[in-house]
Amino acid sequence: MVTRRNFIINTSLAATAVLALPSLAFTMDKKEIGLQLYTLRDELLKNVRLTLEKVANAGFTTVETYGFSIKDQFWGLTATELKKILDANGLKTVSGHYNLGSFLYDGKKAELIAAIEAAKVLKSEFLTIPWVDEPFRKNIQDYKKIAARLNEAAKISAASGLKLAYHNHDFEFQKHDGITGYEILLKETDKDLVSFELDLYWVVRSGNDPLKLFKENPGRFRMWHVKDMDKVNPALNTEIGAGSIDFKSIFKEAKQCGVKHFFVEQENNYNPAPFESIQISCDFISKNLI
Repeated sequence: MVTRRNFIINTSLAATAVLALPSLAFTMDKKEIGLQLYTLRDELLKNVRLTLEKVANAGFTTVETYGFSIKDQFWGLTATELKKILDANGLKTVSGHYNLGSFLYDGKKAELIAAIEAAKVLKSEFLTIPWVDEPFRKNIQDYKKIAARLNEAAKISAASGLKLAYHNHDFEFQKHDGITGYEILLKETDKDLVSFELDLYWVVRSGNDPLKLFKENPGRFRMWHVKDMDKVNPALNTEIGAGSIDFKSIFKEAKQCGVKHFFVEQENNYNPAPFESIQISCDFISKNLI
């Protein structure tokens, strides 16, 4: 099975609605449900057009891309070609995961500049950093260096009208001399330039409380990954509402958190298959969370 880690390494409301859930209604222009397209990575490689058509038919209105590279662009499509397919299905790409090549480690900007140009074509709002390779996050100084690079990338992105965000896994919550890498990133990055996309599954999986993070860092988490945890095996994902994460409590805090967009993501354990899984998740969110 292809994991996100391996992929990245191997590819360089009416008043009633407001009263019912004011926290989310105040932070989003309308009822939008997003999907991180990595959820459908195998299907995209087979047929991008048909996959995105099914995403829209399932009820999603926004998507987050992944896997961009200078060589292959988006699964063999240029940003312009992808934008046409998205537009034809009424989908907006408000964010994309861009690995930026080696920029975080050596400052080389070729992949960053290419990512910015692709994101501009897609008319995205956020350019999001999805991952840090293990050799470059071993200690406090490593995280301080990453934070400095994030600030630099954010300034370059801002000059092109884009916002920069950082997406977490669980390793950022490991402690280094009494402080976590995530704490360093939050402290050392410019809050006016660098936002965070909080992956709720990985926060819970690492033993942390999303609500506590919201309270301690108001306004930093502009996006969420909404990914549920299997009740039997926490190493596995499951459809939203079928797992152990209390999303109702989390969504009630959307106003305090400052979230602007969220994306469903499911990397494995589809029941019974990916397209059916995203439909189940979308239906649950629409009926129970927003």
